[in-house]
Amino acid sequence: MIFALVCIDKPNQADVRKEHREAHMAYLRSFNENIVTAGPLLAEDESHSVGSLLVMDFPDRAQAEAFAGGDPFNKAAIFESVVIRPYKQIFPLA
Repeated sequence: MIFALVCIDKPNQADVRKEHREAHMAYLRSFNENIVTAGPLLAEDESHSVGSLLVMDFPDRAQAEAFAGGDPFNKAAIFESVVIRPYKQIFPLA
Protein backbone atom coordinates (compact mmCIF):
# COMPACT_ATOMS: atom_id res chain seq x y z
CA MET A 1 0.00 0.00 0.00
CA ILE A 2 1.29 3.45 -0.85
CA PHE A 3 1.35 6.21 1.78
CA ALA A 4 2.05 9.93 1.46
CA LEU A 5 3.93 11.37 4.42
CA VAL A 6 3.75 15.16 4.65
CA CYS A 7 6.19 16.46 7.25
CA ILE A 8 6.10 20.18 8.07
CA ASP A 9 9.06 21.74 9.86
CA LYS A 10 8.82 23.90 12.94
CA PRO A 11 10.00 27.46 12.20
CA ASN A 12 13.74 28.12 12.02
CA GLN A 13 14.92 24.52 11.67
CA ALA A 14 17.53 25.05 8.92
CA ASP A 15 20.54 24.50 11.21
CA VAL A 16 19.02 21.43 12.87
CA ARG A 17 18.03 20.05 9.48
CA LYS A 18 21.59 20.56 8.20
CA GLU A 19 23.04 18.87 11.30
CA HIS A 20 20.92 15.72 10.78
CA ARG A 21 20.81 15.63 6.96
CA GLU A 22 23.42 12.90 6.47
CA ALA A 23 21.73 10.60 8.99
CA HIS A 24 18.36 11.32 7.33
CA MET A 25 19.76 10.52 3.87
CA ALA A 26 21.37 7.29 5.11
CA TYR A 27 18.05 6.32 6.69
CA LEU A 28 16.21 6.96 3.42
CA ARG A 29 18.80 4.94 1.47
CA SER A 30 18.11 2.00 3.79
CA PHE A 31 14.46 2.14 2.63
CA ASN A 32 15.27 2.72 -1.05
CA GLU A 33 13.07 -0.17 -2.22
CA ASN A 34 10.07 1.41 -0.44
CA ILE A 35 10.46 4.92 -1.89
CA VAL A 36 8.08 5.93 -4.68
CA THR A 37 9.33 9.53 -4.53
CA ALA A 38 10.76 11.74 -1.81
CA GLY A 39 12.16 15.22 -1.38
CA PRO A 40 12.04 18.48 0.50
CA LEU A 41 9.12 20.89 0.52
CA LEU A 42 10.42 24.38 -0.23
CA ALA A 43 9.61 27.89 0.90
CA GLU A 44 7.75 29.95 -1.72
CA ASP A 45 11.01 31.64 -2.76
CA GLU A 46 12.69 28.19 -2.94
CA SER A 47 15.47 29.43 -0.65
CA HIS A 48 15.15 26.71 2.01
CA SER A 49 13.32 23.58 3.06
CA VAL A 50 10.14 23.85 5.09
CA GLY A 51 9.38 20.15 5.31
CA SER A 52 9.47 16.84 3.49
CA LEU A 53 7.19 14.88 1.20
CA LEU A 54 7.73 11.14 1.08
CA VAL A 55 5.58 8.78 -0.95
CA MET A 56 6.36 5.31 0.35
CA ASP A 57 5.22 1.75 -0.33
CA PHE A 58 4.70 -0.33 2.82
CA PRO A 59 2.55 -3.40 3.53
CA ASP A 60 0.50 -1.51 6.13
CA ARG A 61 0.08 1.73 8.05
CA ALA A 62 1.96 0.40 11.08
CA GLN A 63 5.12 0.10 8.98
CA ALA A 64 4.62 3.60 7.55
CA GLU A 65 4.28 4.94 11.10
CA ALA A 66 7.39 3.03 12.23
CA PHE A 67 9.32 4.45 9.29
CA ALA A 68 8.23 8.00 10.16
CA GLY A 69 9.12 7.50 13.81
CA GLY A 70 12.60 6.27 12.95
CA ASP A 71 13.49 9.17 10.65
CA PRO A 72 16.43 11.10 12.15
CA PHE A 73 14.66 14.37 11.27
CA ASN A 74 11.65 13.25 13.32
CA LYS A 75 13.88 12.06 16.17
CA ALA A 76 15.58 15.49 16.17
CA ALA A 77 12.12 17.08 16.65
CA ILE A 78 12.40 19.13 13.45
CA PHE A 79 8.81 18.48 12.44
CA GLU A 80 5.84 20.47 13.66
CA SER A 81 3.54 17.86 12.16
CA VAL A 82 3.67 14.54 10.32
CA VAL A 83 0.58 13.47 8.41
CA ILE A 84 0.38 9.97 6.96
CA ARG A 85 -2.34 9.26 4.42
CA PRO A 86 -3.03 6.32 2.11
CA TYR A 87 -2.26 7.33 -1.45
CA LYS A 88 -3.48 6.04 -4.79
CA GLN A 89 -1.09 6.64 -7.66
CA ILE A 90 -2.91 7.41 -10.91
CA PHE A 91 -0.17 9.05 -12.99
CA PRO A 92 2.07 8.36 -14.71
CA LEU A 93 -0.01 5.70 -16.40
CA ALA A 94 1.46 2.23 -16.16
